[in-house]
Amino acid sequence: MSYAKTLLLWFLMLWMGATTVWAEPFVQGGPIGSQTSDGYNALGPVVEQPIEFPHNRHAGDMKINCMYCHTYARRSNVSGIPRLDKCMGCHNLLPQVRDKPRIKKLFEYWDNKQPVPWKKVHDLPDFVRFNHERHIQRFYFQEKRPVREVCGYCHGDIASMTTARRVKALSMGWCVSCHEKDHLEKVGSSVTSHGPNDCWLCHK
Repeated sequence: MSYAKTLLLWFLMLWMGATTVWAEPFVQGGPIGSQTSDGYNALGPVVEQPIEFPHNRHAGDMKINCMYCHTYARRSNVSGIPRLDKCMGCHNLLPQVRDKPRIKKLFEYWDNKQPVPWKKVHDLPDFVRFNHERHIQRFYFQEKRPVREVCGYCHGDIASMTTARRVKALSMGWCVSCHEKDHLEKVGSSVTSHGPNDCWLCHK
C-alpha cells in the first residue's frame, strides 16, 4: 500500500474513532476463534435476546452447519435470521425437550403466530456494506475451509457460545488488514490474491 493510501486510511480511522488500526486477521490454519491478534479483546456489549438461543448446543454439540439456519449467507449480502418455522421444523419432532424453558418460549411465539424479536449483535453502521455471499463463496465453497473456521474469522467461535456476542473488532482497519493478506484462490491451488481496496465496494 502506498504512503498516501496508508495516511488516508489512518486519518479515516481516527475520524471514525477506531481504536485498533492494524489487527492481524486470518492466520492460516489458526485455532477457531483466534484468527485475529485482538482475539477476544474486542468484546461487544451483552445483547439480551428474547430467547437465550444455545449456539453451543446446535452448532457445537450437534455440529449443525451455520448455513442451515442462516440460509442467506451463501447467496446474499446478509446471513439472515431463521424464521420461526425453521425452528419448529425440528422442535415439533423433539418432544423430549418440549418442557425446557427456552422451548416453551419458542412454542409461545409459535402459538401466538408472532415472530421471535431477535436483536442484532453484529450490527455495522449504515454507511458500511458487507457481503456475506462473496466471503462464503470464496472461503467455504472455493477454498473448502470448515464452516466454523470461515464464520469464525469475523464472528469468533459462535459454536462455543450460548447467546452470540461480538468478539472481533469489525473495524475498518481490521477489515482492511485482512484484504491486504494473500488468500488462496481455491483448494489445491498455490495462486493467491488480495481482497479489493476500492472504498465504494464497502461504503455507500
